Amino acid sequence: MSSPSLRSLPPAVPTGPPSLLRDRNFVLLSWARTVSVLGNGFARVALSFAVLGLPGTTPGELSLVLACQALPQLLFVLVGGVIADRVPRVRLLAAAESTGAAAYTGLAAMTLTGHAPLAALAGLATVAGLATALFAPAMTTVVPEIVPADRLTEANALLRMGMNTAMLLGLALSGVVVSLVGAGWALAVDAASFLAGAGLIAGIRVRTPRPLRTGGGSGWRDMRDGWREFASRQWLWVVVLQYTFVVAAVSAETGVLGPLVSEHGPGGARAWSAVVAAQAVGTIAGAALAARLRPRRPMLVAVLATFPAAAPMLLLGLHAPLWPTVVVAFLAGVSGDVFGVLWATTLQREVPAAALSRVSSYDWFGSLAFAPVGLYAAGPLAAAAGADVALLGCADVVVLATTAALLAPGVRRLGAGRAGPPSQGSPSNASSRPTT
Repeated sequence: MSSPSLRSLPPAVPTGPPSLLRDRNFVLLSWARTVSVLGNGFARVALSFAVLGLPGTTPGELSLVLACQALPQLLFVLVGGVIADRVPRVRLLAAAESTGAAAYTGLAAMTLTGHAPLAALAGLATVAGLATALFAPAMTTVVPEIVPADRLTEANALLRMGMNTAMLLGLALSGVVVSLVGAGWALAVDAASFLAGAGLIAGIRVRTPRPLRTGGGSGWRDMRDGWREFASRQWLWVVVLQYTFVVAAVSAETGVLGPLVSEHGPGGARAWSAVVAAQAVGTIAGAALAARLRPRRPMLVAVLATFPAAAPMLLLGLHAPLWPTVVVAFLAGVSGDVFGVLWATTLQREVPAAALSRVSSYDWFGSLAFAPVGLYAAGPLAAAAGADVALLGCADVVVLATTAALLAPGVRRLGAGRAGPPSQGSPSNASSRPTT
């Protein structure tokens, strides 16, 4: 029997674009972030126990070291945005990861040897914070450099799934590692994760680098230009202002008030661990869900997804049973990552690429601005009115801030826009774009 002619064969079925998990650059970036965040999960526990384990260390000295790590992230993130719009972002990411590796190597060495002057600990913690301030704005910009514009939602969701899983695993394993081999070795694991992340990022080859800031001009001028890009978009500054209050409320809940209420409840620390774990698992599910979402009004959906963040605060403040609190914590995690994916994708699509890192740095700065205030105010509020009343107040803050954001026309009307990135010219009027 003769073979059939080619004309008689059925037409090939289009297979669609290949998976991002087959894209070398994206896989390298994804693994770099997963490995680094896994190490950060170790560091969150290990650094505190490392400092407290040193002879004669007081809680005040621990607060100083942690503040030296946290404050540079807030104070220098705008500088990081300026630098990221002037130099190749992949190189900056690798340099920031290498700097973090050096800082945590020093912290691990001092902890393991027992020779750890407070000034040296604070100095290395400051270097670690500076590395984060350099890394964060550049990370927002590098994703659209290696991923097609029509796949940004999928890319951001996959990245967050990996990072959320790694953070959950790191937090779960860090206590075991610290108890078995000590905080110094746990810090060494974090240092190794940063070094591995730097090596993976160094292997990325950007096909079409996004435009960099060229020409003369000072860093202050670059900051002012970035501010004009930021302030010209109502949806952008309104949501960042909203999250200034939301992040402060969530910081107070997770850092102080939730543990306080749980400590005096029937479940104690185990109950609070269940709530935290449920929310962490929810973030993984939320990123998976967000990968499939294509809302016509991305900012409207993102802002609406903020409301569930108030639910765990409300139930904890009302001393509700554990199981419904765990359920709403899971749902808050889901909705929180739906917001995160939609927010990152919209930012990458709507902001000119040459200014994206600076605009992202204003996002980071604004969102984190009141987080220390929330942490510092939570204790006195709990002492004066009770932790349960303070939690109900935090829930009110989330609801009021989110409701206020919905009043902005730019938030309600911003459409999904074009598949490609915005033009490199003057700021666009995002709220006037047609809905697809």
